[in-house]
Amino acid sequence: MSEVTDQQATAAAARDDRLPGGPASDPAPAAPPPDADGPALVAWAAQQLIDPLGRDLAAAVQWWELPSLEGRWPVALLGEGPPLLLLHGFDSSFLEFRRLAPLLCGHHTLVIPDLRGFGFSPRIAGAPQGPELVLSHLEALLLELEERSETRGPLGLIGASMGGSVAVCLARRQPERFSRLLLLAPAGLTGRPMPLPPLLDGLGVRFLALPGVRRGLCRSAFADPAADVGPAELEIASLHLATPGWAPALARFARSGGFAGCGEPLPPQSLAVLWGADDRILRPPQKRAAQRLLGDRITELERCGHLPHIDRPEAVAACWLQS
Repeated sequence: MSEVTDQQATAAAARDDRLPGGPASDPAPAAPPPDADGPALVAWAAQQLIDPLGRDLAAAVQWWELPSLEGRWPVALLGEGPPLLLLHGFDSSFLEFRRLAPLLCGHHTLVIPDLRGFGFSPRIAGAPQGPELVLSHLEALLLELEERSETRGPLGLIGASMGGSVAVCLARRQPERFSRLLLLAPAGLTGRPMPLPPLLDGLGVRFLALPGVRRGLCRSAFADPAADVGPAELEIASLHLATPGWAPALARFARSGGFAGCGEPLPPQSLAVLWGADDRILRPPQKRAAQRLLGDRITELERCGHLPHIDRPEAVAACWLQS
């Protein structure tokens, strides 16, 4: 799969699931409606999520029909100013930008889609999944954005974890569309694709769906899980699993090999990188390989895990806005 494999992530999850707690003040989450599709789940999230920032971001989601693609596709659209595209990571959703969006929407029109095959996006039964389809979906979204927008010009681009690799590939394919990039703990820039064979991909996905594994995986992404991970974070980390077709689509993406080794050549735009000193998802060998590729573009944040936009959203916003 990507440079951060599901085996690595779930190993970190298993380690962290032994740890206690999280914020004790969060109420227990309500259950989403059974058999809900993506739009119904996002509508529920806008009303019922524990995290008010998550509710606000879910309320900003629009459902777009895109050229040559079946179904309606979610994209959170909010703010004013030059457009800025934000791309989430592996097995996540637009909701991971809930803490960063309020800090940027006064300066930019934020465009935050769910990647194809992830989040609350539609899954077509039996349809293939993989990097090329993720990128072609984003290219269709950019065409639709251009049709709907009154402003023209290049976009800013922020990608987190696997979304960092997606951002690099997209900016390299369409250099005229993007002005600059910020990568947050990018995963997949180095290494090589490691497709999971049939049977193993399905077993891996079933393992990722286990509540204890999900809890541990969420905790492993934070610098201080005992203080920062409670029902609100666990709810957001798991809600998209209820989207119809989540498991087979994720298994097909795993079978494709995902994004790995896609960092060279780097795109021509200005590029900066933030990652956490306490990242337990990116292992030291992966960080060293990324350092060889990215050099002095990297800034390391203290008190930060694998999600700078969650652990240190003010530092991420300041980096972007001061550049």
